[in-house]
Amino acid sequence: MSKAKSVNNTEHQDGVKPVILVVDDEETIRFCLKEALEVEGYKVHTEDNGENSLKLIKKIIPDLVILDLKMPGMNGLELLKEIKAYDQNILVILLTGHASVDSVVNVMKAGAFDYLEKPFKMEHIKVVIERALSTQSLMREVSRLRAKANIVGGANIVAVSKEMKKVFEHVKIIAQSPSSTVLIQGESGTGKELIANYVHMMSARSKYRFMEVNCAALTENLLESELFGYEKGSFTGASAQGKAGLFEATQRGTMFLDEIGEMGLPLQAKLLRVLQEKKFKRVGGIDDIDVDVRIVASTNRDLEEEVKKGTFRKDLYYRLRVLPVYLCALRERKDDILPLVKHYIHNFNKEFNKDINDIPPEIEGILKNYEWPGNVRELKNVVERAVLLSTNSTLSAEHLLLGSGTGTKDSVQDDDADQSIATVEKSHITEVLKDTSWRMTKAAKLLGINRTTLYNKIKHYSIKQE
Repeated sequence: MSKAKSVNNTEHQDGVKPVILVVDDEETIRFCLKEALEVEGYKVHTEDNGENSLKLIKKIIPDLVILDLKMPGMNGLELLKEIKAYDQNILVILLTGHASVDSVVNVMKAGAFDYLEKPFKMEHIKVVIERALSTQSLMREVSRLRAKANIVGGANIVAVSKEMKKVFEHVKIIAQSPSSTVLIQGESGTGKELIANYVHMMSARSKYRFMEVNCAALTENLLESELFGYEKGSFTGASAQGKAGLFEATQRGTMFLDEIGEMGLPLQAKLLRVLQEKKFKRVGGIDDIDVDVRIVASTNRDLEEEVKKGTFRKDLYYRLRVLPVYLCALRERKDDILPLVKHYIHNFNKEFNKDINDIPPEIEGILKNYEWPGNVRELKNVVERAVLLSTNSTLSAEHLLLGSGTGTKDSVQDDDADQSIATVEKSHITEVLKDTSWRMTKAAKLLGINRTTLYNKIKHYSIKQE
């Protein structure tokens, strides 16, 4: 599959043709580009100066502007800055007859998608345009996802599947209660902390503090002193002044007790008193301290089983489970997988200054059918690595090391998944070789690898020239 074929995008998802504006003071270039691009299915406008172009841009809002760097009046760099100030989502390709390092650096810093030197080959500019519009398509799709997603405190939570939409409808109702405790259950990596934050931000307590405490990260004694504080001299090493605890620091806010199933029985009893009486004593203290804090807890354990085993208090379990929320595993809400992948690609493209804008259908199939034992956390880590290692605009099977090295303790090597990826990679390389008539340099460039790596992969997969 060649890049040009894989990123072909002459229509938006809504069926509207992409709009391109060509700005150049040379009539021949305007004519040639308009004629060639209209044949490709684009809607093309032309202008010969920057001032008129800016007026037209505000009227038609093009997807892409191709403009000459050197023009009388407003030059290309000045127009680029005006375009980006008006709408950051309009992509711009600069044309220049005399590119210098300084001019290239300036246009890229100003937000140009790419630049081309004159004279340019029409086939080359078509590939760059297709790549640009694929980026534009991804940006539009991410915008649509964000419209469907729940945006809380600046963080996007993608909820496209009916399962997650149902969760968020439930959570919106839960959040209306200012004090009732919430227990969020689900496997590791399903996003329990995001839901806890969502509950807080949607509640009347949102203007106060959200305090996150990982119960598995601290020893029992340290967790107790952190939560409840201590009086001076209450234990060896205690501060001479004593210390207020996190409950006091979170007054009127929300405390998120992550992995509460790891909390020991003595501390569970002290937490139960907070929930029932809204008061507690510091470690080594004798005076009660009143507290108004909403508790949101989470666990990846089955607390009913822990109650039966005697490792978790039954009364605390029912006190926590006033408003239960269950997050299903990612494999049980497959409609969220590809939207999440695109959401993370968009974010990591910006973070790593990359330009991945194409996910081949074979890769989409593998991502959607993989079991994701580490859930959303694993998916995010996989996408981050794939984007970081990418050398071209296509998400590559070469970088999708599913089931390994994802940073989650639940991740295990999945031989079937690895075999599927190897099959996709072999197929992808074979098709690129065919499309390039086995010209190694061109094939390697399209694949984003060097010639030596390509030769090794041909040998590894026993790919034969037909």
